[in-house]
Amino acid sequence: MKTVSTFQRLKDNNEKISMLTAYDYSTAQALVKAEIDGILVGDSLAMVALGYENTYNITIDEMLIFIKAVSKGAKNSFIIGDMPFMSYNLSVEQGLSNASAMIKSGASAVKLEGCNRHILTLVKRCVESGIPVLGHLGFTPQLMNTIGGHKIQGKTADNIEIILKSAKKLEEAGCFGVVLELMPADSAKYITENLRIPTIGIGAGKYCSGQIVVTDDILGKFTDFTPKFVKKYTNLSEIILSGAQQYKKEVKEGIFPSEKESFELDYEEKEKLLAN
Repeated sequence: MKTVSTFQRLKDNNEKISMLTAYDYSTAQALVKAEIDGILVGDSLAMVALGYENTYNITIDEMLIFIKAVSKGAKNSFIIGDMPFMSYNLSVEQGLSNASAMIKSGASAVKLEGCNRHILTLVKRCVESGIPVLGHLGFTPQLMNTIGGHKIQGKTADNIEIILKSAKKLEEAGCFGVVLELMPADSAKYITENLRIPTIGIGAGKYCSGQIVVTDDILGKFTDFTPKFVKKYTNLSEIILSGAQQYKKEVKEGIFPSEKESFELDYEEKEKLLAN
């Protein structure tokens, strides 16, 4: 069974950490078979699975439904629940309560964005309570409105040092790892080399301890937009469209269902039916 120790061991052995998102039972099963190191039930499901315009509107109750589904399909895997917008910002007690709900729903850990005094206190309280925490720095989507949009972070030496200082604070507070999002590869490399805990990059280059992307992006299933840092490994949207079109054609033409997809009535019962 994978744990926080698995992540640290992989970094210490200079082995890259592979992470992907999952929002449902069957996808989680596939990621387990692929031996992905960690599964994030990300708040990105707000857009990918629920059709919201952004991640702001998804609630903790909605997140718990998806965590339960993923945990059923990924038993013995390491599942991280993404704490949604304003589910941990009002008070430490609120954050601890919602983090606890995620663990009880099947998550192995939770992810928090930012590094202010409140976040650091919450991280400590979570860890003290037996809840592992993954930090998140660089571009933080839940702060997009105050950041001013999807802007690359860590572009200057001063900014890099600020992010590194925050990462070290998260490390000291007890985070088992830190996500670095949207920053130059050299910036993420510098931060990674100066931390004990692993870094997980998303749009942060190849020098992080590991990588995470949205599964629906790399499989070409979500088509509203594709981030620059995403590589498509297949195109499920076209495969689904082609399959649906072929299904429609065969239904219209009476090809489906054929005898192969149909059940047969016993001969004697069929004779009785015809006799009537």
